[in-house]
Amino acid sequence: MGAELIKGTLGRIRFASEDGEWAVAEVETAKGSVIVVGNLLQTKPGEDVVVTGQWQNNAKFGRQFAIESIKTVAPTTIEGIRKYLCSGLVEGIGPVLADRIIEKFGENTIDIIDADPSRIREVEGIGKKRAETITQSWEEQRSVRNVMVFLQSHGITPAYATRVWKAYGHDAIRVIQENPYKLSEDVFGIGFATADSIASHAGIKEDHPARVRAAILHVLREAQGQGHVFLPLAELKTRAAQLLSLPEDAVVQGIEALRESQRIMVDALDFAGERVAAAYRTGAWRAEAGAAEGLRRLVGVERVFQPRSVDHHVRSVEERLGVRLATQQKEAVSAAFEHKLVVITGGPGTGKTTIIRAICEIAQGQEMRVALAAPTGRAARRMSQATERDAVTVHRLLEYNPNEGGFQHNSERPLDVDILILDESSMVDVYLLYAIVDALLPRAVLVLVGDIDQLPSVGPGTVLADIIESGAARVVRLTEIFRQAENSNIVANAYRINRGEMPQDAPRIEGKLSDFYTVNARSATHAQELILELVSQRIPSAFGLDPFEDIQVLAPMHRGEIGCETLNVALQQALVVERGERGVERGGVKWLVGDKVMQTRNNYERGVVNGDVGRIKSVEAAQKKLNVVFEDREVTYAFNELDELTHAFAITVHKSQGSEYPVVVMPVMTQHFVMLKRNLLYTAVTRARQLVVLVGTSRAVSIAVSQADTGVRFSGLAHRLRS
Repeated sequence: MGAELIKGTLGRIRFASEDGEWAVAEVETAKGSVIVVGNLLQTKPGEDVVVTGQWQNNAKFGRQFAIESIKTVAPTTIEGIRKYLCSGLVEGIGPVLADRIIEKFGENTIDIIDADPSRIREVEGIGKKRAETITQSWEEQRSVRNVMVFLQSHGITPAYATRVWKAYGHDAIRVIQENPYKLSEDVFGIGFATADSIASHAGIKEDHPARVRAAILHVLREAQGQGHVFLPLAELKTRAAQLLSLPEDAVVQGIEALRESQRIMVDALDFAGERVAAAYRTGAWRAEAGAAEGLRRLVGVERVFQPRSVDHHVRSVEERLGVRLATQQKEAVSAAFEHKLVVITGGPGTGKTTIIRAICEIAQGQEMRVALAAPTGRAARRMSQATERDAVTVHRLLEYNPNEGGFQHNSERPLDVDILILDESSMVDVYLLYAIVDALLPRAVLVLVGDIDQLPSVGPGTVLADIIESGAARVVRLTEIFRQAENSNIVANAYRINRGEMPQDAPRIEGKLSDFYTVNARSATHAQELILELVSQRIPSAFGLDPFEDIQVLAPMHRGEIGCETLNVALQQALVVERGERGVERGGVKWLVGDKVMQTRNNYERGVVNGDVGRIKSVEAAQKKLNVVFEDREVTYAFNELDELTHAFAITVHKSQGSEYPVVVMPVMTQHFVMLKRNLLYTAVTRARQLVVLVGTSRAVSIAVSQADTGVRFSGLAHRLRS
């Protein structure tokens, strides 16, 4: 039976699924009200629609019209036009103004404004500013609807339409028609599979060169997401051929085409004792090769400042700071004045902060310019508090310019510093390393401070490990734990974990609270219940701490019953929903006043970076925006920009790098078997200052401490530094 068609005005939406993919709604037709079911593609009540589909009989709800496609059409009656203008879809138009517009343009209102939105100025009472608001809103509504219909016709859900519109604007349909694979390069959240689906609907053949090239680039991009800077050429061919369901010969031709256009680069490298052909995306190749060249150039220049007696300066600093440096600490301080590239690595309680303070004191006495920086805002603030000196993010130090997409400080405009001390350097990926090195003067000293046993960077590369392995740097390993840290069960257990031993609860002393607990959970459901109770009641009551500001839940993974996604929903319910806070629901996710949220990608125009955590201050539903208060600023997000945020009652251990919290609560269950690694547990435990609570099973903890992370990351930095 062929598809049928109904026309009318979309009325009340009786039900909509949380993900927006399915709804039950009323359509008012000339013959009466019709119930339609299916995907409404973001059409709104009040819009005139044409719906294509099939009639069906539901045993419970009766006769319904199942939607196959739906599109908006311009209303043609005065009443229909008025309903549309008053629907709230077009910002700046209310009932009074709607009547004036209709009085001016009559039944041709929609056609006239569609053809030339600027004519809205002809209506009495509409000034320049309001006209601009109406025009922009009108064009955006129309364009988004067109993109929606186009994507649906190519088998794509509406969830990505706003992102596509933000990326391409009025050119969206043209760009997609010319090359659907650009979507996977340009639009956040759209990968090769989605673009390939559009291309398939558009009739692009499976061996089309554009498809092959897109698959190769996708494989390399996906590898970078897994931490690799390159892939061995043989592995790239295999992965791409599997993705394409084509023979490797077709992939070889695509690789050659990409090499000729310099979108990928291939180098011969020594890696893990073998000679490999390493395939890079061009940006990654430039970053790795540029970083290696810059570091070699740095260490090749002699020191300009060479204190005659570093020992004398160390003794002087000890007196000024009121401390006695241990032998390893003295070695680290001396290295900063005797070498050009220095790595200082050690676990918690080994005195890294004291070393940084001592270096700064000596340098200041020598009239040397010192800069302190860290990869994240949270790490920079910690560094500043600990050293009592100004510390900034690397992006702020190098003056990132969002409009130009690059750093203002580079080889052409280098930093005027003699020593750059970079804390939490295990978080630095190859791209950030290149930016740092490119901005240093030849006379500068680079001191990398970090903990080599923590998780590697989220971005590609193993920068700190590669620099240590290459032998290019003076490396000082700190192993002595100082008296203050020796009394900490958190520190003691961190080192036990790092040695592959089980952490231990401190002996229970009547009337005294410990700083490390393990709480047994019978199941994932029980673990979730315990975490909710600990965060919302037991810890705040026993320790006098705030569940929002002082307690952070760290989970090994996003998914699962005790993953971040599920825990965030449960913690939001316990901490926010039960207080009756207002908010909005978008795409099945509730955003409520008081929610703890995290920025998920760098947005330098707003002054927020990936990992910044804040609280939702207000939700303005009428204006379709909400406001988030971060530590040093308030930021406004339109509802269609909420993909930049995620809830942060629970975050992954990876996201916690560079941060420190009074309390860390962590589920450790066998459901997260694939992620249970020693460095993951070690990193989580070392994020806490005052209290750690592990919730789970001893078997899961045992698995974690026994499994060293042997996952190989393909990186050529060590090879290039040795060369």
